[in-house]
Amino acid sequence: MSFAKELRIAQLAVERACKLTKLVADSHQTGSVSKSDHSPVTVADFGAQAVIIGALQKVFTEDPVVGEEDSSILRGDSALRERVWSLVQESSAADSYASEIGVIDNEEKMLEYIDWGKFEGGSVPRMWAVDPVDGTKGFLRGGQFAVCLALIVDGKVVVGVIGCPNLLVDPTDASKGTGVIFSTAKGEGAYCHAIGSPISSATKISMAEIQDTSSASFCESVEAGHSSHGQQASIAKLLGISKPSVRMDSQAKYASIARGDGDIYLRLPVSATYEEKIWDHASGDLLVAEAGGVVTDMFGKPLDFTKGRTLKDNKGIVAASKNIHAQVLEAVQKVLASSD
Repeated sequence: MSFAKELRIAQLAVERACKLTKLVADSHQTGSVSKSDHSPVTVADFGAQAVIIGALQKVFTEDPVVGEEDSSILRGDSALRERVWSLVQESSAADSYASEIGVIDNEEKMLEYIDWGKFEGGSVPRMWAVDPVDGTKGFLRGGQFAVCLALIVDGKVVVGVIGCPNLLVDPTDASKGTGVIFSTAKGEGAYCHAIGSPISSATKISMAEIQDTSSASFCESVEAGHSSHGQQASIAKLLGISKPSVRMDSQAKYASIARGDGDIYLRLPVSATYEEKIWDHASGDLLVAEAGGVVTDMFGKPLDFTKGRTLKDNKGIVAASKNIHAQVLEAVQKVLASSD
């Protein structure tokens, strides 16, 4: 089954959302407020979720969406709400996608679209997962973050798009600037193109050809609270890896290894009770697979997107090329067993 239409709409929606995040970053008004779980959320998070879900609702009106944000904070803060509404209008006016993904008519509709992301997920025929600004702390510090959208059909990710506004277009040539959109559909390979360039200009990407783990490099989270850096250092030693780890926030890590900037992404739990959110991994899971890699949890199980808003049946993430994934997984399990 072809998902060409879904991929096209997802690419346009993510591109518009990336432009909105750039408007926020360029304004130097990236200040955040805290949600009930004390995690930060910015106007970019709200605005990006609104324009993405607005695009989906224009075309796929019945599709449920699992989104990270809701509108409760905006409904209680008129100044913040007006700021988000201004960004939504400005970002939509700056593109030529209206005929395909529409525009949001008013503030109330914007809030409704944000709240369309309250779906609880589970084992359903079809749903989208959106993380409007994955890596909010990275966004706030001017580092890496990602705008992520995935379509899940019968529990399997079939479309994934990751926008990385601060990632180098060409990792070997900084003069080509930043801003890349990575996209994939099941069975169609993985691609990337520069933000602002035609989707037709996308080039195919693949994970680096690597046979020996000693020549590999890690991508890992900046935040120590997201993954155990100490355990990852022990795993690197066991695998003979001497290259320093590249640390960045968000699903930009999946994108980076998918195009060969790095080779291994580990996210090892620092809490026995923490459950990974599906929107943090759905797009990256498919992107890496289509680029020639394997993504499992730390026990070798595929990621299960049918259990609600979280990956409650999985623990940790191990992503690597097919050639070395088994070796990496073995090293992970040895280190984890020794630390019990």
